[in-house]
Amino acid sequence: MSRIEQIGAATLYLGDAYEIRPTLGFFDEDVMDPQYKFDNSGGGAFRKARGASDQIVTEGLDQGFDHSIINPLQCGGVVVFCHNDQLHELLPFIAGLFPRYVVNFWAKPNPAPHRNKHYLADTEPYIHAWKEGCHPVGSHHDMHRWIEAASMPSKVHGHPTVKPDAVMSKIIRNLSGTSICDPFMGTGSTGVAAIGAGKRFVGIERNPAHFDTACRRIEGAVTRAAT
Repeated sequence: MSRIEQIGAATLYLGDAYEIRPTLGFFDEDVMDPQYKFDNSGGGAFRKARGASDQIVTEGLDQGFDHSIINPLQCGGVVVFCHNDQLHELLPFIAGLFPRYVVNFWAKPNPAPHRNKHYLADTEPYIHAWKEGCHPVGSHHDMHRWIEAASMPSKVHGHPTVKPDAVMSKIIRNLSGTSICDPFMGTGSTGVAAIGAGKRFVGIERNPAHFDTACRRIEGAVTRAAT
């Protein structure tokens, strides 16, 4: 662990999630967008023009993650984004840890055009699993299982897989409890949504550049929440 930043109700750690998360204790919800495991080849002219796919490879964001980071002894519920091809492994694992779960989807009106002999990546699944007493919350009109929002260009925050604010805000609204931990914080989208909802946030990120971006974004969220 090389750095800790306290920004309002947010505590941010620069370091390895697999080392840091077990030391942090219990949170109402763990919300994570870990490394996907998928075929990131191809793309042709799109790949050359956009660059995000190459950045995903460079940062190892297409190599998958260790499922042990999902620990029901440390959270009341968990939200996990993943690639469609990871569902067959993740769902049985999560079903063995939590009594209830659901697969939800982020729908993208602007998916990347390359397919690699697959369907277009116009939806991304996320799993929400919970223990008794930690069920989803919200009004009837806010409990749909899909969110539609355009993908965010990587140039906005210098990260190739940033989740849009609208996606994370909707997810955070549907979570019970007052404390959120994101072991793979990236540029801080979960933290921005958590602070905006009045929740305590702890984030972990291993990449120093993305960590600095998260600090700036969350500092802005704290300032907005105070006004």
